[in-house]
Amino acid sequence: MAEAAKSEPNDPNAVCLATCTPEGRPSARMVLLKGVDARGFVFYTNLESRKGGELAANPFAALCFHWKTLQRSVRVEGAVEAVSAEEADAYYASRARGSRIGAWASRQSRPLESRFALEKAVAEYTLKFGVSEIPRPAFWSGFRLVPDRMELWRDMPFRLHERRVFHRVAGGWEMEMLYP
Repeated sequence: MAEAAKSEPNDPNAVCLATCTPEGRPSARMVLLKGVDARGFVFYTNLESRKGGELAANPFAALCFHWKTLQRSVRVEGAVEAVSAEEADAYYASRARGSRIGAWASRQSRPLESRFALEKAVAEYTLKFGVSEIPRPAFWSGFRLVPDRMELWRDMPFRLHERRVFHRVAGGWEMEMLYP
């Protein structure tokens, strides 16, 4: 991530998030990763969005980072858990005021009758909150993907790429290499 932050021109924390419906239909979209630590990978969303509903029904997901400038990618798979209210509150408070209003105004993933309807909702919430603090909506929070499998891929000449897979085991991780 640190290398990508130095070389990627835009959003080095952009990641493809893949989820599945209860029927097993996959769905993928780009999100911005907002935290990574020993516990896992954190992103935030409207819980009533398509991804929020899919994660509530099937709490497993995959992430795929691709950093073209580095000629590397990372795949992560595992269970998903909700972040704490304190974590969600802290991240929400760090967002720009317009983004916090946008969280209230957007009915994410649901049909939008017109751009005007969205702009009207933004104006209504802007008036509602005025100059006061904007609380985190109950329907907006975050998820942590707790990895049990990670694959690091590096581009190599003649498509003989390097692939290292890490599997979570009791007390740590085991690594194996895969053929390209």
